[in-house]
Amino acid sequence: MFGNRSEAREARRRRRAERRAWLREHRRPGPPGPYVLLPWLLLGLGAFSNLFQGESPNPWVGGIGLFAFNSLYVSLVFRGFHKESRESRVTYMMLAALAAITVGLAAGYGGSWLLFFPLLSLACGTILRKQWLAGALLVLAVTACVVSVWREDSTGTPWTLAYGTFISGAVTAALLTLSETVMELRSTRQELARSAVERERLRFSRDLHDLLGHTISVIVVKSEAARRLAPHDMDQALQQVADIESVGRQALTEIREAVTGYREGSLATELDRARSALIAAGIEPTVRRSGPPLSPQAEALLGWVTREAVTNVLRHSTATACAFVIDGTPDRVRLTVTDDGRTTAAAPTPGIGGTGLKGLTERLAAAGGSLEAGPGPGGGFVVTAELPADEPGGGRGQGDEDGDRGPAPGAGA
Repeated sequence: MFGNRSEAREARRRRRAERRAWLREHRRPGPPGPYVLLPWLLLGLGAFSNLFQGESPNPWVGGIGLFAFNSLYVSLVFRGFHKESRESRVTYMMLAALAAITVGLAAGYGGSWLLFFPLLSLACGTILRKQWLAGALLVLAVTACVVSVWREDSTGTPWTLAYGTFISGAVTAALLTLSETVMELRSTRQELARSAVERERLRFSRDLHDLLGHTISVIVVKSEAARRLAPHDMDQALQQVADIESVGRQALTEIREAVTGYREGSLATELDRARSALIAAGIEPTVRRSGPPLSPQAEALLGWVTREAVTNVLRHSTATACAFVIDGTPDRVRLTVTDDGRTTAAAPTPGIGGTGLKGLTERLAAAGGSLEAGPGPGGGFVVTAELPADEPGGGRGQGDEDGDRGPAPGAGA
């Protein structure tokens, strides 16, 4: 019993230690707060001492001025750390009142009261930005120097007071601006990280939809073909079963590659698979290809278009023929997939389509291309994809190939 309690306490201590270690590792310094600027009010202790010891004339006026200065300074410092409050008209009016009180107290009392100029500069550095800050600091520095020379009882040289006044506001504004920039960069980095996660999720959902939709459609079609052929031609039925096994194995490989993000499609491979699946479904495929070699990106994207178009033909139409036409120029390449069937499902909106066509539209748009899908002028359904033909890949040339192509090796009739 006591052993269990001691183990529980030890486990809690370990968890607390791990949490503290994690917090230390992930702790990030935040921007300075308004409390950082409050200790600078100690510069006014000399003026307060003069009032307390009766060394300043009109102590009630000086006391009210000192109270008003401190109150305005604290309010301005806290308002300066909130953008909406900092840029309000009330804030600027309070800063002007603080400047008037500072000049009045410094000119009326001199001595230690001149140190309110650096405090006023700190408040300006908290509130003002850019050219307004530079102008205000120059005016404050000159005013502090003139008042110090006029009073002739400053605790330091007039030039030192002017320099301290200018540098106080400049350093404060620089630190606060830098802190705000750091916070904006952190926020931007977090937003970019979220966007990257969303893009990866979208990529994976598209790949998974295209891969599984096409693969399952092919498996269903070939299974139906095997069932029809089994009573009459067992060899052909077994060939269809072998094709099903091959399609399943290839789908497993492609899903693994899609998960890791390294899948590279091939238009020629997709066309071979499309012919095999269409022939198994009793649909006559026709491929016409012309133009220069395609870039790897164009090959991959048009491979996805071919896969999705064939999936839609197998699932949603009663076609007896399907034509693939690939033609291009040195600048553009176009793939057109046309079937002669009557769509059994609701026709998708031209250029948008269902989930698969919408994903392809986004893919092609990101690569500078376009996708249109809709009923053809003579019936059937037409899918047209266009892409820029940049960076043509090496390899064998592709001359004009007109006419029907036979089924891929291993494809059933």
